[in-house]
Amino acid sequence: MDIDFVITWVDMNDPKWQEDFAKYSGRKGNTKNGVSEARFRDYGFLKYWFRGVEKFAPWVRKIHFVTSGQKPEWLDANHPKIHLVNHKDYIPSQFLPTYNSVVIERYLHQIPGLAEHFVYFNDDFYIINTIGQERFFRNGLPCDIATFLYNPSWSQWYKRIKNNLKIINRHFDKKEVMARDHDKWFHPSYGSRARWNYLLKHYDKFITLRTPHNAQPYLKTTFEEVWAVAEKELTETSANRFRALTDYTPELFRTWQICRGNFEPYNTYRDTKMFPLMIRPKQAVRAIREQAYSLVCLNDNIHIRHYAQVMENIRNAFEYILPEKSSFEL
Repeated sequence: MDIDFVITWVDMNDPKWQEDFAKYSGRKGNTKNGVSEARFRDYGFLKYWFRGVEKFAPWVRKIHFVTSGQKPEWLDANHPKIHLVNHKDYIPSQFLPTYNSVVIERYLHQIPGLAEHFVYFNDDFYIINTIGQERFFRNGLPCDIATFLYNPSWSQWYKRIKNNLKIINRHFDKKEVMARDHDKWFHPSYGSRARWNYLLKHYDKFITLRTPHNAQPYLKTTFEEVWAVAEKELTETSANRFRALTDYTPELFRTWQICRGNFEPYNTYRDTKMFPLMIRPKQAVRAIREQAYSLVCLNDNIHIRHYAQVMENIRNAFEYILPEKSSFEL
């Protein structure tokens, strides 16, 4: 089974990117609602992502490196596993440039040469320990956790998730889905994280699924199926150059995949951890150095205290476990 990785990245220090960003956002510096500096800034950790892939997941077939036409100067574009992907290579031109991650993500299936089985990474997701193909796919299906999670209605994120759920509930009967795939929805590995599944077993409608904030395995055909039934909604909201309350998020595709039964139950929290650097920088550094998980997410925020020192500590932790250049580096 061929498995590809897809990673999205932006160099916000690129003068052309800054010029376009300022032009379309109409604002500079720290802003709100999806145009925050923390959403785009890069502190030079990308090379550790590539080092982690080469050392801990050498089985990957191809890495599709998605940008708006940028490339780190140290990256070997001629490496046989590297495929540089420009947004214009797969996103309709009328929606470019876009600074809305959900638009960049919803067209991933259009990337030329993308394998049927692929894992999607944001550039703040890192592999820090040995990981096998079976972590992402078993029996040809993505490994995932199918558990519900309550979200308060005032949450900005939930307002976007509700858009997804309208499509999901239109096409799937929750009781039928959970009865058909009972063993997947009530898998013992989920533990206490499945409590809402039991509480809502007899409720008619789907609510938010718990979302591990880390690398997500997908079938390309999942995207094709969703586009076949929601082309109008997805196309119309692709015009949202920045995040908007009318957006449909990538959770639409993941939830569809789970509702179709196209997944193998796996408690991804066993080896996955998200660290908000604003409140847990020391724990993040320790987890990297001790390789406590297979996958970690380092969540940036404009309110991180002593930002430069925090980033330096993280860099040192990466250097401790990944000191050698990868073949992806010139």
